[in-house]
Amino acid sequence: MSSNPVAETVASLMPRARAELAELVAFQSVADFDQYPKSESEGAANWIADALRAEGFTDVALLDTPDGTQSVYGYLPGPEGAKTVLLYAHYDVQPPLDEAGWTSPPFELTERDGRWYGRGAADCKGGLIMHLLALRALKADSGVPVNVKVIAEGSEEQGTGGLERYAEEHPELLAADTIVIGDTGNFRVGLPTVTSTLRGMTLVRIQVDTLEGNLHSGQFGGAAPDALAALIRVLDSLRAEDGSTTVDGLSGDSVWDGLAYEEEQFRKDAKVLDGVELIGSGTVADRIWARPAVTVLGIDCPPVVGATPSVQAGARALVSLRVPPGVDAGEATKLLQAHLEAHTPWGARVSTEQIGQGQAFRADTTSPAYRAMADAMAVAYPGQDMQYAGQGGSIPLCNTLAALYPQAEILLIGLSEPEAQIHALNESVSPEELERLSVAEALFLRNYATD
Repeated sequence: MSSNPVAETVASLMPRARAELAELVAFQSVADFDQYPKSESEGAANWIADALRAEGFTDVALLDTPDGTQSVYGYLPGPEGAKTVLLYAHYDVQPPLDEAGWTSPPFELTERDGRWYGRGAADCKGGLIMHLLALRALKADSGVPVNVKVIAEGSEEQGTGGLERYAEEHPELLAADTIVIGDTGNFRVGLPTVTSTLRGMTLVRIQVDTLEGNLHSGQFGGAAPDALAALIRVLDSLRAEDGSTTVDGLSGDSVWDGLAYEEEQFRKDAKVLDGVELIGSGTVADRIWARPAVTVLGIDCPPVVGATPSVQAGARALVSLRVPPGVDAGEATKLLQAHLEAHTPWGARVSTEQIGQGQAFRADTTSPAYRAMADAMAVAYPGQDMQYAGQGGSIPLCNTLAALYPQAEILLIGLSEPEAQIHALNESVSPEELERLSVAEALFLRNYATD
């Protein structure tokens, strides 16, 4: 990184950033209060509120959102007449899955092989630290040249829409000229990237019932309809022979015309086992950024250990459908539910319930904010031009903000590059990426103020 005062300040602040990220990661802030205490999320929210107050933010507030979680808001006034920039991150995290599978404790930030490991280190507690670093670097230099709003969401991973509904009820709160969503990531470490599209998502729970109660498989198996077998057949109907997603009525042939994603690089990033084929057709970018993708997130059925010789009376599953830009998530939900119901065999009773939804997003990359970010990234990543990529994940708030503030420019950056392994075991963040992106964000705010 070329020498400049902002970069030097960020470099000097990295030990503090590591200590703060360790404190924030230690909160088990999973916004599923059946699994984790609500007090853990509340503790993380209060930590963020205190951090904003310490940086001179006014109007710091814990917002009680309609889904029972809290988002943290703060406002830092800039010079008179300055533009306003909203900086977004979320502090809730995915469950750690199998804690025994982690090399180090998931809620204890651990340095190993040049990376910092811990749940939320990249997605997205690191994003909050990135915002703080950028602001501190500007304050130490010539001051923050814009009005800054920060919003840290408390339930992004759950897809329950609390902050979206709160924003709709208080439309003036998050109004800004430009919005920086710090919840995506570079295409790979060291390659500066803005995310120009996001797939939307829907979550549907399916319940299949066939009997009044479980039956002995020796006495009734072969004629008694097995609910688990019926469910498996339904779920299998969601994929073609090559693994492509097949939901009746939902198109799956769109193409991606941006940054290419080579298949061998994808296999490496996804850690696909030798000899195992990728699924779907078209380019990798087509499959993960431009087309629908179904995933069975979980099945309620007897575990192998302790299983009895029984025909199952009922079974259920949670199904996720990622929805490409240009497809309405609500319509995709209806198609998915209709498909599940139509493909349930043997006259089994079936019910479906939508439990979460978020719309896809496409950014306007021709705006002044994108030019300001490109210039900033060229300094933070010498010799590298800013790239545009899609992202298969969803950030439901993006479309809410785009609808509320149609004149606002929205940029998506962040720390969740492939090596971060977000949502998986051993999530980590690259401290070098945290440093470079903090410099880029600080320089962006300066560039944008004078554009």
